[in-house]
Amino acid sequence: MNEECRMDDVIVRLKKVNGQVQALMRMIETGEECQKVVTQFQAAKAALDNTFSLVLNRNLQNCLNRHDSGSVEKIIKLISKK
Repeated sequence: MNEECRMDDVIVRLKKVNGQVQALMRMIETGEECQKVVTQFQAAKAALDNTFSLVLNRNLQNCLNRHDSGSVEKIIKLISKK
C-alpha cells in the first residue's frame, strides 16, 4: 500500500477537525455559552491530538521498516522540542 492511500483517513480526520474549528469560531463570534465553547475546544484538540498520534505512529513505523534510524532521530527531536 502506498503512502498516499494510507493517508486518506488522515485527510478525512483533518477535514473533521477543520469543521470543528469553524464551528468553534462561529460559537465565539456569536457569544455562545462559555461551557459550550470550552467543550468544543476540547473536542477539536482531542481530534487533532489523535490525528497527530496516528500520523506520528505511521511515520515512525515506516522509518523503522526501512531501518532509517536517521529519520527516526529527526522525528524524535521534532516532537521533543518545547
